[in-house]
Amino acid sequence: MGVVSRGFRGRRRDDDDRLPPGQYLVEDFPVLSAGPTPRVPRERWEFTIGTESGHTHRWSWDELMALPQETPTVDLHCVTKWSKLDTRWQGVSLDVLFENVESAADHALIHSYGGYTTNLPVEDLLDGKAWIAHRFDSEELAPQHGGPARLLVPHLYLWKSAKWVRGIHLLDEDHPGFWETAGYHNYGDPWREQRYEGD
Repeated sequence: MGVVSRGFRGRRRDDDDRLPPGQYLVEDFPVLSAGPTPRVPRERWEFTIGTESGHTHRWSWDELMALPQETPTVDLHCVTKWSKLDTRWQGVSLDVLFENVESAADHALIHSYGGYTTNLPVEDLLDGKAWIAHRFDSEELAPQHGGPARLLVPHLYLWKSAKWVRGIHLLDEDHPGFWETAGYHNYGDPWREQRYEGD
């Protein structure tokens, strides 16, 4: 039997059970992007949901702001292994935006200003799991964090929460996005450490 010095294991943090495997806590909000930061004026911003049948639903910035707002507090987990707990947002639930969308599609491809894409099962956008977020920590969402608005899907790794979101295309078949075609996991569950293809 090995001998372990008293205190060698360290002290358990109260929030350890909120950290997925392999993650460490940060207090700041790291900025990681696949390309340059798009600057999208609110008067030119729009968000769309396009169905598999070709019908498109559109919202201007003012129309988005007129919809019911929610203020979720969620934990964020980045594939680069940092986690930030209790982040405070304001935005519109995807449940609200999908209310009048008729679709039988199981898959969604998210599009961003700047050309970024990521794929998600439609079920991961509904039932209180996702928002179009436009405020962070009581302030307008800064461009480097995806402002004026980003997708927020906190139960998956953060690359699925597409910054500078401009639309969702609903699909009958899955279509991998930017990082997924570059070798990242197709789904990205932080609790299963689904970082890369094959995980």
